[in-house]
Amino acid sequence: MSGLFLVVMIAAGGGAAISFQSLFSGVIGEKLGIIESVFIVHLGGLVLASALLLLIGGGSIASWRGVPWYALCAGLLGVVIVASISYAVPRLGLATTLTVTIASQLIIGAIIDHFGLLGATQHPLDLSRVIGILILFVGTWLVIR
Repeated sequence: MSGLFLVVMIAAGGGAAISFQSLFSGVIGEKLGIIESVFIVHLGGLVLASALLLLIGGGSIASWRGVPWYALCAGLLGVVIVASISYAVPRLGLATTLTVTIASQLIIGAIIDHFGLLGATQHPLDLSRVIGILILFVGTWLVIR
């Protein structure tokens, strides 16, 4: 199995997990509330991450002070992500919510890549990426119309 194939399969697994997490957090948000959904999702993540850290080890966690301040906002952004998905899924449906969130991820990702923002490796926009983004807009419109 090639290294690229393995990375693509891991990314696809993450995408599948996002779909299920979105559905589940939407159900929790609808039954209990948005803040409750955010709390339960992140509590579950904390428990799993803590167990993995204890079992597998993570010798470098003590070096967290060397991480750029903006990268430490990832947890805060996780709260925004779960809250927005918990709110949107019951109202828009899973496919529409994921389509909009994926489209926004790809557009922001392309901007970050193009300019190499926040320490990202620079990958300039070229014609094929621009065409892909335009197709993404059309696909998003077709899903949400």
